[in-house]
Amino acid sequence: MNRRNVTLHTVLAAALVCLAGCSSPSPTFYALRADDGSAATSTAAPAVPTGAVALDVVVGPVTVPDMVDRPQIVTRNADNTIEMNEFARWAAPLKLDIGRVVAADLAQRLGAARVSTVDVGATTPPAWRVRVDITRIDSVLGDSVTIDAQWVVKPPGHAALTLGHTVAHEQVKSQDYGALVDAHDRALAAISADIAAAIRADHPTVGSATD
Repeated sequence: MNRRNVTLHTVLAAALVCLAGCSSPSPTFYALRADDGSAATSTAAPAVPTGAVALDVVVGPVTVPDMVDRPQIVTRNADNTIEMNEFARWAAPLKLDIGRVVAADLAQRLGAARVSTVDVGATTPPAWRVRVDITRIDSVLGDSVTIDAQWVVKPPGHAALTLGHTVAHEQVKSQDYGALVDAHDRALAAISADIAAAIRADHPTVGSATD
């Protein structure tokens, strides 16, 4: 092997080592989490009467602003610039995960209710329907999360709709993305509490799973 070939092999080996050492980190995936029930105690309803008929509640559709409807977690910086972190991502489409969490939160607060995000059709009793339109999600790493939601509760049949608006603001307890997602969870729990209160107002025999 001549000197030129030795030099070429040395350069290629060095380049491979550099590429291996400079490879990008793997992304971390985050999922929203439903309330564990501890927060629901502050909004506990009267106990469910014996023999009360369970409600069927269907959550959906859920909409979110286009700016946050993407795999990356979107945050706002102090100078109002927006950051989309390639290495902090949602594990599922955000609007689907929000629907799942709101449904689980409602089930926690409406102890006699069957809550889902899937409408299985005419084989089930008439269902209450909950639509949630998230108009703003403002996430500031290490500071706060604000979720602005318009929501509609539609009882079965031709009963009047209940229109609601909740602005949930939660502090982020540390600088990491896990704490940011935890704040999203608490904000969604607050929105779900308002929706549950609206359902109980129209159907007072419904109680809370925490009673």
